Amino acid sequence: YASMRRATFVLGRGVLPVAAACRMSKVHMRPPSGTGKCAVRQSVGVAGLSGGASGAYRTRSNSNDGLIDGLEEHGRVRSKTVSDAMRKVDRADFTSSETRDEAYNDYPLTIGLGQTISAPHMHAESLELLQHHLRPGMKALDVGSGSGYLSAVMGWMVGESGKVVGIEVIDWLVARGIENVNKNNGQLLNKGNLEIKKGDGWKGDPENGPYDAIHVGAAASSVPSALVDQLAPGGRMLIPVGGQFDGQDFMQIDKDQNGKVTKKTLFGVRYVPLVQPNK
Repeated sequence: YASMRRATFVLGRGVLPVAAACRMSKVHMRPPSGTGKCAVRQSVGVAGLSGGASGAYRTRSNSNDGLIDGLEEHGRVRSKTVSDAMRKVDRADFTSSETRDEAYNDYPLTIGLGQTISAPHMHAESLELLQHHLRPGMKALDVGSGSGYLSAVMGWMVGESGKVVGIEVIDWLVARGIENVNKNNGQLLNKGNLEIKKGDGWKGDPENGPYDAIHVGAAASSVPSALVDQLAPGGRMLIPVGGQFDGQDFMQIDKDQNGKVTKKTLFGVRYVPLVQPNK
């Protein structure tokens, strides 16, 4: 997982610069006994594209606009729709105080309890793949909403006539996600087009479905059938699939107007596991 002789850490199937990896999280990183160097535990989750992916992990900035500019330059943000929405949501609002000075760099950051806010390029890629399913008036489900960042961006995309539901199994993260959104995007919650609530990601949120877009922000060992059932005709789901220490695939699942489901593997990723309550 890590080689001190190289200039990068290889985390699962993702790659981070040494300095970035060492700063990511006290939960995930620890210095070996007797050294000041950083080692990587096998339990770390990167929530990003494979290391060879073009344009991934390259952007470093000191502002949210600078971050989006960099993602555009490296081809991760490719549409005005996604660019405009990401510029409305400041990533720093969704990071911890310990990592806030790194908020505008393109790599994952810890948010506590072993969870991360995904790399910006991963959020951008997901939004690009879902943008036609996040048009004004549409409905979306964000499973494992975590920091609340992606739910907020999606909320801007579907607009006041649409609805985004973010579900999170951990009470502390539900509260933190709401707190983060309220910093500068509280109108999304106040107007009801964004809701963040406690929920089991394996079961989804059928009471608000069906959904035109479903995004899953943690890796499932298999595709949850409940989420496929909650996908609207013409809808699309993005989900990382695979074990915590196995190769994970980022999958696109589409349901046509007749209800036929097709699955497509897009690329390799590394995510924290999708929690199964009571297991």
